[in-house]
Amino acid sequence: MPLILTIPDEFIEAIKLPKGRLESELKKEFAFFLYLYKKGMATMGVARRLAGISKWEFIDSLGERKIERHYSKKELKEDQNYAEGH
Repeated sequence: MPLILTIPDEFIEAIKLPKGRLESELKKEFAFFLYLYKKGMATMGVARRLAGISKWEFIDSLGERKIERHYSKKELKEDQNYAEGH
């Protein structure tokens, strides 16, 4: 079920972004600024899809925002196995 969020015109006008980028930028900020990912309320996949960006753009944005990436021991082992060609 989609969620429709209504933002009053006064706030839209106060945001200093070109109208064409407003929706995409607000989606990114919703995923990051509200810390859905940081608080563990959304996985990286869910948060990045909400933000409308690639995995690598999301990872770069985590660094820019100084948000620690969730990285389990299992993921580390999988990455090590991949790097070793297993």
